[in-house]
Amino acid sequence: MREFLWDLDGTLLDTYPAMVRAFQQAVAELGGTITADATYQLMRQQSVGYAERMIATQHGWDWHDLRAGYQRWEPQLQHAPAAFAGAQAVLAKVSAVGGHNYLMTHRDESAQRYLEQAGLAQYFTDAVTAAQPFPRKPDPAALNYLLDKHQVDRHRAVMVGDRNLDIEAGHNAGIAGYLFDIDRLITVTSDPEVQVTDLNDLLTFVD
Repeated sequence: MREFLWDLDGTLLDTYPAMVRAFQQAVAELGGTITADATYQLMRQQSVGYAERMIATQHGWDWHDLRAGYQRWEPQLQHAPAAFAGAQAVLAKVSAVGGHNYLMTHRDESAQRYLEQAGLAQYFTDAVTAAQPFPRKPDPAALNYLLDKHQVDRHRAVMVGDRNLDIEAGHNAGIAGYLFDIDRLITVTSDPEVQVTDLNDLLTFVD
């Protein structure tokens, strides 16, 4: 593979610590409590949106209020998230063999800033962020946009992400899916072509 489409949060950058704290703050503001571990597992195994709806339902809250709090706190707490080990090595190898890296994230314009802070922005050819009105994964519309725009050979392309919905989005776009499950928290239902706990293990699949 040499055409890599990447998720950002939890795949390239370890943004979860600040995301968890922001969620806990939002819950506390509404008068509830939730442990960091429970928050992390909900986010990793499902999504932030799932966590918002589930916890709001448990407490009888409007989930929009929980989301508003989370979205207010998360940018304040998220400061230059670190890249996961192996991220730069894989991105650099993709570029070195004549391939391309593309970003597909539901995060806003902060995604580019975080990539720059982590020294990774230079490896990317293009990106889709929340600024573009694509439906959320596993809908393949954003991936199809990038693949078609750059005339990518789908037989040489892969979606890399840390959740089932990333892999499902890749499969829905007719490309392979590589699952990065660093702490083996995912109940895998998406049939990824490759599953790793260390991004360095993807180096052997770049050609």
